[in-house]
Amino acid sequence: MIGPCKIKERGMSMSQEMQNPKNPRQGGIPKSTNPYGNIKHVIAVMSGKGGVGKSSVTALLATWLKEKGHKVGILDADITGPSIPKLFGIRGKAKSREGALLPAVTAEGIGIMSINLMLDKEDQPVIWRGPLISGVVKQFYEEVDWGDLDFLVVDLPPGTGDAPLTVMQFLPLDGIVVVTSPQELVGLIVRKAIHMAKMMNVPVVGFVENMSYLQCPKCGEVIELFGPSKGKRVEGETGIPFLGSLPLIPDIARLGDEGRIEQVHHLYPDFFNSVAQRFMEQFKDVGGEAARRQ
Repeated sequence: MIGPCKIKERGMSMSQEMQNPKNPRQGGIPKSTNPYGNIKHVIAVMSGKGGVGKSSVTALLATWLKEKGHKVGILDADITGPSIPKLFGIRGKAKSREGALLPAVTAEGIGIMSINLMLDKEDQPVIWRGPLISGVVKQFYEEVDWGDLDFLVVDLPPGTGDAPLTVMQFLPLDGIVVVTSPQELVGLIVRKAIHMAKMMNVPVVGFVENMSYLQCPKCGEVIELFGPSKGKRVEGETGIPFLGSLPLIPDIARLGDEGRIEQVHHLYPDFFNSVAQRFMEQFKDVGGEAARRQ
């Protein structure tokens, strides 16, 4: 288990590293490694602000990948606001074996590590400063027995603070998915997140526009709650691929609240397909192997 002394010690070393957050390839900062298996692809999901459904998109991406036959884990890097265990109905404390933390496993076989699995109560607040948070994020990559994975999906906290910086500096990221919503303000914030990724020399796989519209269940009218979609416009302005829009569906929100997010793709099989397929265009190397496993 991660003990307080160990966390404090790691946090102190991190504070020195964070004093000069250079581009990792320019600054010579070594990437974290995991000795317990082969993690083929590490993808971070981020948003410039909270409240856009970033963790839900993380969960939907992970469950879609799992359903297609990939080996998947989720690293919940949102230390002060973890929601991944709740979405999957995971409770209880993480276990350890021979000095390594063991991820909790969902009903469909996705491995999950989150600070909520280290707390006595799931509603216990985590009131930590940046260096301590950064140290734990690194430990969740380096000291968890993830085994062999095709994809490790990292759920980042909103914004461009310590945890996103740590992930971009130290984890061997293959790319970032940015989650947004249609408001004009969010477009500006998305650009900030994209600029941060470029400054850290991390590729942006694309962005997803969540809660793009609501369809009336009685008459079928499409209601753009937050205004018309800005996806294509932002794609043209930034050159970042627009992976697609996701509607606001109350049943999906309910499944997340009930810890049954893995059932989304069974009840709404086409809901995430177009977004995920555009995402997978950049990871064709794992597609054939997953198909052979099924």
